Amino acid sequence: MDDQNKNLILATVLSFLVILGWYTFFPPPEPEQAPETAVSETAPAGDTALAPSAAAEAVDGSAPEQAEAPQAARLAIDTPRVTGSISLQGGRIDDLSLKDYRETLDENSPIVKLLKPVGEAEAYYALYGWAPGAGLSLDQVPGANTVWSAEADATLTPDSPVTLTWDNGNGLTFSRTISVDEDYMFSVTQSVANASGGTVSLAPYGTLARHGQPADLKNFFILHEGLVGMSDGELAEIDYDDMADFEPDARDGSKAEIRQVAENGWIGFTDHYWMSTLIPEPGQAFRSIAKFDERREIYQTDIVLPTVTVADGQSSEVTTQLFAGAKEWETIRGYQKAGIQGFLDVIDWGWFFFLTKPMFWLLHNLNVLIGNMGWAIIGLTVVIKILVFPLAYKSYASMAKMKELQPEMEKLKERAGDDRQKMQKEMMELYKREKVNPAAGCLPILIQIPIFFSLYKVIFVTLELRHAPFFGPFQDLSAPDPTSIFNLFGLLPFAAPAPESILALVFIGILPILLGVSMWLQQKLNPAPTDPTQQMIFAWMPWVFMFMLGGFASGLVVYWIANNTITFTQQYLIMRSHGYKPDVFGNIKSSFKKKPKAENE
Repeated sequence: MDDQNKNLILATVLSFLVILGWYTFFPPPEPEQAPETAVSETAPAGDTALAPSAAAEAVDGSAPEQAEAPQAARLAIDTPRVTGSISLQGGRIDDLSLKDYRETLDENSPIVKLLKPVGEAEAYYALYGWAPGAGLSLDQVPGANTVWSAEADATLTPDSPVTLTWDNGNGLTFSRTISVDEDYMFSVTQSVANASGGTVSLAPYGTLARHGQPADLKNFFILHEGLVGMSDGELAEIDYDDMADFEPDARDGSKAEIRQVAENGWIGFTDHYWMSTLIPEPGQAFRSIAKFDERREIYQTDIVLPTVTVADGQSSEVTTQLFAGAKEWETIRGYQKAGIQGFLDVIDWGWFFFLTKPMFWLLHNLNVLIGNMGWAIIGLTVVIKILVFPLAYKSYASMAKMKELQPEMEKLKERAGDDRQKMQKEMMELYKREKVNPAAGCLPILIQIPIFFSLYKVIFVTLELRHAPFFGPFQDLSAPDPTSIFNLFGLLPFAAPAPESILALVFIGILPILLGVSMWLQQKLNPAPTDPTQQMIFAWMPWVFMFMLGGFASGLVVYWIANNTITFTQQYLIMRSHGYKPDVFGNIKSSFKKKPKAENE
């Protein structure tokens, strides 16, 4: 077995084992149903400057809150991109749906609902309030169940904010003005006016509460879902299950992790494609709190701003933001440019972020230019092949040179006989004399591994690939090929086996077949190796990959097909330019020849 074939087999087998291990041990699981949870909520941990008894009572949810009253009035939310309502009980932003996104490809499918009020399954909402300081009791500040007043029939739109008011009856008047932009960013301005005749201290806070884990949680290692936050440039990603490992809080039995943020930060929950995030103003110090109430299975994040002291006749106000919407790269990037530090990191770029970020940037811009994500993936493949062309050129030139040296290598083997040490020594001298690197042949395959994984990450985690059409039956490049031998590639009027079905591993679609054929043709640039073990590996490899990658996102298979096609063309032309003419048709023909039976001794 010559060194070129050894390296090629090693690289191919390595690629195969890595992908097979990934697919075998970390398959996307079936969605799990979230368990039923108690209808209750907690309030955030207050500032340490507050009186200890007041802080313990106000902040850590020592007493369960009541469910929303059925008669609680609501204010409508209506923007170009979201619809929903705000409950006047607690002033909660707890009903929000995304107009631009449907649950499935069916045009009659319901639009995605992000936030849900208490009383519905998987309640998920944002609320705001003030933690009382010295001289104030819990019932003198607005909390999770305070009933606010607002102008009748007011509707929150990008052009018309809404204002909620509440008078505590003891000289403190609270107001909350909520505005929203054209996308997904809410601004919440909380203010208090003091006419009590004395000085008061209190701390504004914002809370995101989630009752139970989401039912569509992927639990897939390549994707982070759960708590995400930024604290002065440090990113925190904590899974829901890991929140149960927080340190217990003696005051209420919940578990909490608290971070003091000096200048810039945000905290919230991220799903596969959607998220909600609490964001103080840039430069604002605050406490970032993540909590898990195991008894009621409520996941919670809080931002608690510093305590303010308001003298009689004075007022104080603070503005924070709430992002609640889709994780669109361009939209989030715009907010980051506007001053939200590290906001693009809500998208899970992974350990290979130095590859995934520029790769997605290029893919996104190609899609904007071309107008089709499938062709954008092919365009990305072309750009990648251009970038690695110098390496590929050296590799394929080296392979052509190795083919030219094949007769001399055979002579060396004959002269060396069984003396393997002598043979290796003379072969190394031959390589050195002819300036050939036997390891160069495997480099194009090896370099594909991080590129493949990075592109898989991009296709899996980014919203822009969700329901992105290519052509014909390929209307979602983030999903596996919807065609199948089972339905004659769409000619018969029934669906292909579900991706999680065992049948889907057998009844594969058009794209995986094209992938297998393209790999098989790429092999035929060289004659089949004489070693029986090598022959067997090379014969089976394309078809194993074909069936194995059949369940991957179709966008990834499109990339692999395009990559194989370009690689075949490059290798053929480069090898010909160096004097070696690959006999593709001859190699195909020889692979179908019957092997002679071994003669009996």
